[in-house]
Amino acid sequence: MQHIDFELDRDHDHVELNQLLKLVGLCDSGGAGKAIVASGAVAVDGEVELRKTAKIRAGQTVVLDDVEIRVRGV
Repeated sequence: MQHIDFELDRDHDHVELNQLLKLVGLCDSGGAGKAIVASGAVAVDGEVELRKTAKIRAGQTVVLDDVEIRVRGV
């Protein structure tokens, strides 16, 4: 499994799930991220997440296929 560490910007306490997928390079746009989330392919902290703009905060883990994204605070 590939691991990606994502640092939240110090001015923000969360990132929307579809934007996170875009920012780490797993899709080309926020719209593509929304489609991936809607398909049921994304899990947050071990649970399938279908809310495209779910707020992902520091300490959470997002998994898509064989990629694990660990969200860190600053």
